[in-house]
Amino acid sequence: MNKLPQYVLLFALLTILPGCNDRLDMENASIPLTLGLDLGQDNEPIMYSTFPVFDKNVKKKTQETEVHAPSFRKSRSEQDAHSAGVFSGRNYQVFLIGKRMLMQEDWFQMMDVLFRDSKNTVSDRVLVYDGPLEEIIYLNPKDQPLLPILLRGMVDTKSSKAETVKTSVQELHRQMYEKGITPAISEVSLDASKNIKLDGTALLNHKGKYVASLDAAETVLLRILQNKVEKSASITVTIPGESKRGPFHTDKISFSTDKTKTETKALTSSKEGKFRFDIHIRMKISLYEMLFPHDVEKNAPELEQKISKQMLKQFDNLIKKIQQHAIDPIGLGLNARAFEYDEYKKAKSNWGKALSTADIRVKLKVTIDAMGPVK
Repeated sequence: MNKLPQYVLLFALLTILPGCNDRLDMENASIPLTLGLDLGQDNEPIMYSTFPVFDKNVKKKTQETEVHAPSFRKSRSEQDAHSAGVFSGRNYQVFLIGKRMLMQEDWFQMMDVLFRDSKNTVSDRVLVYDGPLEEIIYLNPKDQPLLPILLRGMVDTKSSKAETVKTSVQELHRQMYEKGITPAISEVSLDASKNIKLDGTALLNHKGKYVASLDAAETVLLRILQNKVEKSASITVTIPGESKRGPFHTDKISFSTDKTKTETKALTSSKEGKFRFDIHIRMKISLYEMLFPHDVEKNAPELEQKISKQMLKQFDNLIKKIQQHAIDPIGLGLNARAFEYDEYKKAKSNWGKALSTADIRVKLKVTIDAMGPVK
């Protein structure tokens, strides 16, 4: 059998297949896990990177680089000059932004290279640090994991409990260019003992400028409004009328819910250019802690009503905060575009302002699904 045609076909395939001219061997690469962007005192951009050090003879487990440059791409050569291998952006775990940088409008343009260069990853978690970025980049706590591993773990675990958002670089890109929603990213800081703590969520306007922060409790409410509660959400409310005993807060009740027990629907309408959103929330809860006497088995409806009333106050306060800053982290603009497109089309260029005057009403139905084995 003549195998010449097979050899010719094989040769043709080999000539047109893409090669590996740009391959980078692991032993020749520097693997940055953290990428940082901040603004210096003279308003000059500062780029940071942290690399793990794989050497048993080296006591310090990370290497940090700090470069003053007008762009990320421009900083690449200097970062290469400070590292043992070739700089590669394939393995970023977190992207840290200093709050001073977030106070500037249009800072997002600095991230162009992350999307234009396909060698860069876009799955890294985005966090804002409340302070100069150098404070956390050079922290290097001996009794904690590597900074990028710690921060990514914090975001992933806390977002599953609805205490923060899990915004990747790719998701931030979507939120920046989607007119019906404004960006929200995780926020971290250092406590008095120089320990890293996750504070909650930072809210940005349509231009990416920082405008407000939500603590963990407010973030839980935001995730419920977004209908994005994942594994569980823990909530504590104060029940008026229950007396305090000494230094103890015996007027508190704590409970949890999850995505299988929480349903959020938003009904959208408009009249004379003004939008109205009726948000209906049905929530089944499991009691975790109750610091005052109440016969739940006999008087569950009474307790459900009290919990609903207090939660509605919290939802109203959150919505007022959102409207005050003319932002839309909930994504109600997506509902407006889907159901009231003609009116939304008129307002989409300044959707935050349109939402600030909208009529937003929350209706909540709480049902106690479990009260625990304690009578």
